Amino acid sequence: MLVAPSILSADFGHLARDVAAICEGECDLVHVDVMDGHFVPNLTIGPVVVEAVARAATKPLDIHLMVQNNSFFVDLFAPLKPGYLSFHIEEEKHPHRLIQKIRSLGIKPAIVLNPHTLPEAIEFLIEDLDMVLLMSVNPGFGGQKFIPSVLERAVRLKELIEKRNPNCLIEVDGGVNDINVSMLKEAGVDVVVAGSYVYRHPEGVAEAIASLKQ
Repeated sequence: MLVAPSILSADFGHLARDVAAICEGECDLVHVDVMDGHFVPNLTIGPVVVEAVARAATKPLDIHLMVQNNSFFVDLFAPLKPGYLSFHIEEEKHPHRLIQKIRSLGIKPAIVLNPHTLPEAIEFLIEDLDMVLLMSVNPGFGGQKFIPSVLERAVRLKELIEKRNPNCLIEVDGGVNDINVSMLKEAGVDVVVAGSYVYRHPEGVAEAIASLKQ
């Protein structure tokens, strides 16, 4: 299991320290949640802060856009050369065009599905993607409770991926911990995002990441 800790749960007063800690703790990606206060009822960080995150990180950035006007935000963050850049299908009128744009910038494109969105909604986009992110909470805030139906959605998505593009990864974000991670693995999930679990683990971030990998 690949682990992408979410810096949304980090101490922003010591952001460089907390980003370095997860990288030293053997995370695989650094998950960055960008919210605009319109698509979701929360406002987080812009390119100035993400640039500081990129400087502190020794692992690829996994930027998750929860915004309106996706193309504008892609242009903002593309110069930072993240490993992955994901956008919500619910907010994009021309997803295939945006996927092509992201890939042309040398970034791996990913699509995000909210808890109510069926995997079949992106069946004919899967062959152009490097990853699909399934939300296991409603987007906008950290620390929410895991929605179990994501397991069934992951299984359905895995079937589509095996048919359309076996190299496409499945990522799950929201309420992930050392208890449900084994169920996610069985459902075909490749990458888990964990914020609160990693940064609030009593034994530290390295132990938290290790427990998810194991």
